[in-house]
Amino acid sequence: MGNLLLTNTSLFAAAEAKEVVTWLGMMVYLALVVAVIFVLLSTAKKDFGNRVFHNPWAQRFEQLYLFIENLCIGTIGPHGRKYVPIIIGFWIVIFVSNCIALFFPYAPTADLSFNIGLALTAWCYVQWEGMKANGVFGHIKHFTGPKLGLALIPITILIFFVEIVSEVMKNVSLSLRLYGNIHGGHEAVSAMNHLGDNIYLPFGYFLIPIKLLTCVVQALIFSLLTCVYLSLVTHHEEEHGHDDHGSEALAHAT
Repeated sequence: MGNLLLTNTSLFAAAEAKEVVTWLGMMVYLALVVAVIFVLLSTAKKDFGNRVFHNPWAQRFEQLYLFIENLCIGTIGPHGRKYVPIIIGFWIVIFVSNCIALFFPYAPTADLSFNIGLALTAWCYVQWEGMKANGVFGHIKHFTGPKLGLALIPITILIFFVEIVSEVMKNVSLSLRLYGNIHGGHEAVSAMNHLGDNIYLPFGYFLIPIKLLTCVVQALIFSLLTCVYLSLVTHHEEEHGHDDHGSEALAHAT
């Protein structure tokens, strides 16, 4: 009985120690991100001219902004420019978190709870924007599909439940994809390092170029999918009408 109590106490202490380490890692990561942001901002401010940034790092971030802006406008539409701040926020957080996995055995995006938090943030923001664009009842009506008439009400109800399940599964898709790729990269590096135990050669480090590509691609996929979800709930028919009128006017002018 005493041994069992001692074992349970040890397990509880180990769990508490693991939780403390996890929270400490998150705080260190947050402090690192804030420090990097302030350093980059102070560096960019030194070479700020009247109209342009001359610092190379500032120019790189300008290209990143233009890339995300084109992604939002091309996927969501002309009104997608207002979503650039949150999309670029997701991209930077995920990319920096993924890059930590290149050098450390732990990364925020290798933790499923962190990824679920990101996915829930994106999902809730999409629902909020959908309700702002279409109203609460209009947003709910969006899940019922096209009008099928009174005779096909069971089909409409079925479509509604299928759409709700599909909407909820977006959280699973966003979180598990990111978690699987980053955590899987850690496991692949660990497995390859074991291959070189006898000759003391860490083969896992040869995967760093592939992991770096994964860091960029996974940040892009999360941002792109968020843009797609926003385009589905904030679709404006009048924008296409303006585009058509603009193309007709251009054709007449030429």
